[in-house]
Amino acid sequence: MKNDIKKVLEALERGEINAGEALERIKTEPFKDLGYAKLDLHRKVRQGSAEVIYGEGKTAEQIIGIVDAMVEKEQEPVLVTRLDEAKAAALAEHHKIDYSKEARIAVIGQKPDPDGIGRIVIATGGTSDIPVAEEAAITAETLGNEVVRLYDVGVAGIHRLLAHKEYIMDAAVIITVAGMEGALASVVGGLADCPVIAVPTSVGYGASFGGLSALLSMLNSCASGVACVNIDNGFGAGYMASRINHMEAAK
Repeated sequence: MKNDIKKVLEALERGEINAGEALERIKTEPFKDLGYAKLDLHRKVRQGSAEVIYGEGKTAEQIIGIVDAMVEKEQEPVLVTRLDEAKAAALAEHHKIDYSKEARIAVIGQKPDPDGIGRIVIATGGTSDIPVAEEAAITAETLGNEVVRLYDVGVAGIHRLLAHKEYIMDAAVIITVAGMEGALASVVGGLADCPVIAVPTSVGYGASFGGLSALLSMLNSCASGVACVNIDNGFGAGYMASRINHMEAAK
């Protein structure tokens, strides 16, 4: 990827293209066609972070092939989400990986030092919500953020959350991860002065409908500044939180 960008810049220097054309080429350079996947090699240029591999539904061989191509094109660190143990073991035979069985997520390459504007705080309603929260946390860390974990601080014992009020007040972004009735998002949203990303989880008894109850509660939160991602989508929350944490003030 660096060589491709260098060629564009050299063409700009020679006067063969103008600045606008150079920017357009950098943003729209070709993907790599692997047959079973079309790897977007310039997503990092356009969006600030490389393509992420969704492991569920892919074979181990397909995942290994995509990782091989990303490493070859200097796209590290590579993030693979929803990766089961068997596929992780196969991937580990080809690359050194940092794998979380709990979060079902693997990182290939060195995580960068945090360079966001502040901290991302991740709070869970209960211990059962931790796997989704860890998916969010590892995603955010891999994208260059400092993460603070506040686990098992749900509304059934609100004093547990209030004991960490300084982290809530100091956060740049907060991710709340909760199942059952999903009330944690509204409580945190009423305390914090930063964006709150709510993640409903499928944790709960029958009438929670696999997370639908928490989803509807979070969508209907009366606290301003609360936005909601899909059920169990820790990755989406971590990615969005990173985007927010890397935004610069408009000039």
